[in-house]
Amino acid sequence: MKTNAFGIVASFLALALTGCQSMDGHEGAVLGGAAGAAGGALIGSAAAGSGNRGTGAVIGAAVGGAAGAVAGDQLHDKKK
Repeated sequence: MKTNAFGIVASFLALALTGCQSMDGHEGAVLGGAAGAAGGALIGSAAAGSGNRGTGAVIGAAVGGAAGAVAGDQLHDKKK
């Protein structure tokens, strides 16, 4: 039960942090950050040991969110 709570908190924080950004000119960063955070949380949880899945999800969400935001912003800028 403790692991699920960390995953839920990590997902909520990832969505809340990406939702605070302005959408003007940075739509790719917001979408990329959300997708990266969700994917990173899943991968981090799966890669962590059985007792550390919540921590893995939080770390994965942070790293994935940051990487996704950068990649999404750059891809969006190239399309302009």
